Amino acid sequence: MDADKKHQLEADAAQLQRLGYAQQLLRDMGGFSNFAVSFSIISILTGAVTLYGHGLRFGGPFVMGVGWPLVAVMTLTVAASLAQLASSYPTAGALYHWAAMLGGVRVGFFTAWLNTIGQFAITAGIDYGLAEFLADMFGWPRERGYVLPLYAVILLSHAVLNHVGVRAVALLNNVSAWYHVAGVAVVIGALMAFAPKQDFSFLLTRFTSESNVYAYGFLIGLLQAQWTFTGYDASAHVSEETVDPTRNAPWGIFLSVAVSAVVGYVLLMGVTLAIRDLPAAAAAPNPFLYVLSESLGPALGGALVWIAIGAMWFCGLSSVTSNSRMLFAFARDGGLPASPLLARVSPRFRSPHVAIWVSVAAAFVVAIWSGAYAAMVALSTLALYASYALPVLVGLIARRNGTWTHRGPWDLGRFSTPVNVVALCWCAVVMVLFILPPNELAGYTFAGALALLTVYWVAFQRHTFVGPKLARVAPAPLQATSGK
Repeated sequence: MDADKKHQLEADAAQLQRLGYAQQLLRDMGGFSNFAVSFSIISILTGAVTLYGHGLRFGGPFVMGVGWPLVAVMTLTVAASLAQLASSYPTAGALYHWAAMLGGVRVGFFTAWLNTIGQFAITAGIDYGLAEFLADMFGWPRERGYVLPLYAVILLSHAVLNHVGVRAVALLNNVSAWYHVAGVAVVIGALMAFAPKQDFSFLLTRFTSESNVYAYGFLIGLLQAQWTFTGYDASAHVSEETVDPTRNAPWGIFLSVAVSAVVGYVLLMGVTLAIRDLPAAAAAPNPFLYVLSESLGPALGGALVWIAIGAMWFCGLSSVTSNSRMLFAFARDGGLPASPLLARVSPRFRSPHVAIWVSVAAAFVVAIWSGAYAAMVALSTLALYASYALPVLVGLIARRNGTWTHRGPWDLGRFSTPVNVVALCWCAVVMVLFILPPNELAGYTFAGALALLTVYWVAFQRHTFVGPKLARVAPAPLQATSGK
């Protein structure tokens, strides 16, 4: 190890110590690896692809041409707000720690649980969607029980690799980032070279086969883009495994959304402009597969779908990484049942191995409970954006009343308040939209989870849960560390 990196690691460990925690996890991720974790979970070749039919059926090409950039711009305000917090408090607890430090232990408790539920659901949505695509590609009927065994095998592969350790996952995340960029380039290149193309005005076509009122269908169709833009908080969750996290983690959050927005828009334009028969595409069991097969032929179209399937697998791998780190950090502070067990770190691989296996087991339960793919993704979007909104809200209040005095090197400055307000308004819109029909099950599940958490807090945790260490004592001001 060269002297510069050794010095940086020592500075990062000292910074974490000032926040109340010893360096337990292996700190080996650079800036690109940190970005790659969030970029892989966003995964435009997962969310934009598995929910392509949802967007097409509810809002048609207009959801792709106008809905995607609308959601992307609004999501960037949320990402920027979270990045500012990540720069100030770079710990594996991430959102949970920020909320507790700035708003109190109770806010931290609910933030942690909402983020945990959302991450269980997002892992379920990613890997279950992958299982459905695999069943379609193999020609196996979904209704005959092929999807669930495939789903279990996919989850198992992600658990094993995450257990092995951070180096293997960091390497695969780096591969994943380039794989996504190359995969989109190949799909777009094939569509431009071989597929018949509609005029660009086709992207403004309003079509719905699922709603009597187009405006309503368009709004529900935004779930395609909004679910894609989830999970970028992963860059903060791996802060304790990232070199120079006060800079690299916030940039990982923000850039993963920005790059995904641009690359994803190019992908959606290419696929949508290749549609020959809009009603037929919307009516197909798998509209994405239908469009590629019809425009490029079964052989080439199928090959491109396999590229997307590879990206979905990488996406699920990163999701388990993020989910397990959240569980580990929450358990480390005694916020979960069986916390001492969940907070264990593998002495050989230095990974939170128990939290990893619990994460995949919980994702399997979520899939069985919800049954419908749209319900899984709606639930994950609801819970995650609720967990994003809470630390942004208490951070805004703390900054306004002067109790948030420490800022990291990544700061919004005088734009903090307007950006935070827009972010909070958008989170509120998201949480209203995706409990409306046909996503009532997600809404009922979310409401039930909130009720149970309230009972759990009042009956058991209110007097015993003391929160993260940095919320118990005022930490010394952190010094911004310098990268290589």
